[in-house]
Amino acid sequence: MNFKNITIGLAAMALSVIGCTISERGSSASADDNVYANFPVTLTGYAGTKSTSEAYTGQMARQVLHDSLKKLAGKGNGKPNPALKAKLNSYFFGKAKGRLIIAPKSKGKFVIKQTKVDQISKKKNLSGKTYKGTIAGMPNNMSGPALVKFWIDKASSAKKGVDLNNGYNYPQLISKFLMGAVFYNQAVDNYLDEKMSAKKKPNNKPYKKGARYTGKEHSWDEAFGYFGMPAHGMNLTPKQLYAIAKRKPAALAYADHNGDGKVDLYKEMVFAPAYYAAAFDKKGKTTYAKTITQAFLDGRRVITSAKGAKLTDIQRASLRKYAAIIEKNWEQTLAEAVFKYAGSCFKALNKLKKSQSPKSLAKYVKYWGELKGFSLSLQAGRKNLGETATRLNRLIGFGPVLMNSSQVVDINSKGQYVKDQSSGVDNYMVHMLKVQKLMVDKFGVKARANDALSGLGAMIKKLGKGAAAEND
Repeated sequence: MNFKNITIGLAAMALSVIGCTISERGSSASADDNVYANFPVTLTGYAGTKSTSEAYTGQMARQVLHDSLKKLAGKGNGKPNPALKAKLNSYFFGKAKGRLIIAPKSKGKFVIKQTKVDQISKKKNLSGKTYKGTIAGMPNNMSGPALVKFWIDKASSAKKGVDLNNGYNYPQLISKFLMGAVFYNQAVDNYLDEKMSAKKKPNNKPYKKGARYTGKEHSWDEAFGYFGMPAHGMNLTPKQLYAIAKRKPAALAYADHNGDGKVDLYKEMVFAPAYYAAAFDKKGKTTYAKTITQAFLDGRRVITSAKGAKLTDIQRASLRKYAAIIEKNWEQTLAEAVFKYAGSCFKALNKLKKSQSPKSLAKYVKYWGELKGFSLSLQAGRKNLGETATRLNRLIGFGPVLMNSSQVVDINSKGQYVKDQSSGVDNYMVHMLKVQKLMVDKFGVKARANDALSGLGAMIKKLGKGAAAEND
């Protein structure tokens, strides 16, 4: 048997399927090749009035819940605040009607269409979609939802959500962790993985009773929603995507695809995962945002081309290829964020060594919250990062090393932080550079914002053997 010829034949068949899909884009994909919209209803037997099949409102509602939760986490007055805690929990655990959109809100000329979460999708929460595994990077083996609950409790009592004594910025910790524990995890470890199997959510049946979309169509759409890219994102530059996320006045023209003078949070806004991808792409070294979005579009076209029939093995192989592209580039985006904020922490510590002030300390604590949150996000994907995760957690620790060399090392049974003396600020600065090197070595990051690696050799030489030690 000539396995080489068989392999070539299968590859040719796969290309043929993809080629057919591309040739059908004008009629069976979308009105605009670059827009994730107007995919026709292919479900056999559908008797409703809807003419398009794409739908990911639930995911965009969760993007809004995430933004609102982050904003609320910074509202503390420095004292126990049961009312704030209850409100925070309502945006994480709750599904109640009438929750206002705290963020993003209209900003000057940047007018946002919706004012309530229910206007996007009803009965949605974040906790039900949060990674349920053990979070090894924090004490006490908490699950994802339990860790967010713990942080919400702390945030509600902290002034503006920040605890400078222990080194925690809760809005940043909560936000950056949920970007991985909900959005990244759900996309790559659920909708683009399990739900792409032959047995789960088949393409010749509705996703659920009465739906206008097939099992595979909706599964793919939901993953797209978790990325947080506007439907017309392929038509925008990284700088334009970045401006939309920042709600800059000029960005209304980029965001308002349907020309109604408002930004629809369902299909026209840039949310956290896509925002970070675009932010790294701005310097031209990477194309994370568009590579991910193109793979989502191409994958959806493969599903649409099946016209409501079960997907063939070759079609599912094509989807796995696109899913792998999405996962790899999304993972690299998170690794880029870890790299960036490790560099931010390094630079902030350098400034603090020269001149300490509450403002400088607050910046360092903010950067550390972003670093820690993203490092935990990176570990919430489909793959077990093994030794890489262990090293990352040891280098960063459970809390930042403060200027008196103290560092949180545990959480006791009463939920109180336990601190001990670390190996010192200089050694921790080396740890930050080692984190950057780890992201280069293991994930091949290319944007490398706040790159401080050139100083690693000199610092290790200055500190001697002690610089080799890492947190246990």
